[in-house]
Amino acid sequence: MSSITKEDVLLREGYKIFATQLSFDAYTLLFKGERIYSSFKISALVTVAGTGLSLLATSMLAFAVSSKNLKFRQHISFFVFFTMLFNGGIIPFYILVTQYLKLGNTVWALILPYMINPWFMFLMRNFFSSIPDSILESAKIDGASDIFLLFRMVMPLSLPALATVSLFYALQYWNDWWLSLLFIERRELFPLQFLLRALVSNLMGAAGSLNSNITVQLPSHAVRMATTVVTIGPIIFSYPMVQRYFIKGLTVGSVKG
Repeated sequence: MSSITKEDVLLREGYKIFATQLSFDAYTLLFKGERIYSSFKISALVTVAGTGLSLLATSMLAFAVSSKNLKFRQHISFFVFFTMLFNGGIIPFYILVTQYLKLGNTVWALILPYMINPWFMFLMRNFFSSIPDSILESAKIDGASDIFLLFRMVMPLSLPALATVSLFYALQYWNDWWLSLLFIERRELFPLQFLLRALVSNLMGAAGSLNSNITVQLPSHAVRMATTVVTIGPIIFSYPMVQRYFIKGLTVGSVKG
């Protein structure tokens, strides 16, 4: 309601459940020009590809460390846990991504740094550990490989954990603007969150860059509300698809040792 309220009314009367005077100037300013559409595509690409790749890598690592037959699984788990406590800092991180991995000004710079989240990995590992060993052992007797066990048996039995971790990863990728601030200079690769952050930070400059012809008072407060609606909308629509798995996956993964 605040995002479609006239700016002067919003400043005079404050936030209300029902708008007294409607105005779509905030959305006109946001969607004027092509940049926001290209940024939306980049964010959608990063979210979908990043969530899929992260879920794949996290599942494979979690399955490995959950296996009682892996000799150094405790050492690997500690190595992953260690990264939750300590890191090299921003400057070494920037040098690694730009100078050694050569990912600057590429979409991969927005995906690879978040590929494996340690907390999500432990959440999934704990869920995998709750699957009875007899199921996996019977498949191994029939000649099943580890890849077969993971993709044909473990993952279908772990839909609550997969849905929970997928939602967490999707939120992380969709809401991120920090990586683009560090590694992206090409405007065509700016994600939606980074572009909207720039719009809200400097509305006058953003209006000029978007070739806006709005002659009324610049709707700075309404634009902030419209930005919230635009950024949170896809997450609201995606949550009902995984909601029935969410609570179960989070609860089971948190209580297992």
